[in-house]
Amino acid sequence: QVQLVESGGGLVQAGGSLRLSCAASGSRFSIDTMGWYRQAPGKQRELVATITSAGYTNYADSVKGRFTISRDNAKNTVDLQMNSLKPEDTAVYYCNAFSTFPLRRTYYGQGTQVTVSS
Repeated sequence: QVQLVESGGGLVQAGGSLRLSCAASGSRFSIDTMGWYRQAPGKQRELVATITSAGYTNYADSVKGRFTISRDNAKNTVDLQMNSLKPEDTAVYYCNAFSTFPLRRTYYGQGTQVTVSS
């Protein structure tokens, strides 16, 4: 079992920045891909960015050039630096992890609210 705990959400004005962090914990696990998803009110959860254990990244078109995902494999943490935030970035952001040991399973954190005011 893997637990994911997010931190760093909050309220920011348009054009501002926030940094989200997520830490994975548990006993004897191995994680391949980590990432961030978000869900705005009335919308489906969508991918924001992912990063593999080898460092390959993938971003949603809507955040390319503004958000940067990074990871510390030794600490099992993943961060999301969000710059030039827009009101449409307002959502609950969920940390995501795909474990390969002991189970091949996807985990989500409890979510952290990001609100961007215009």
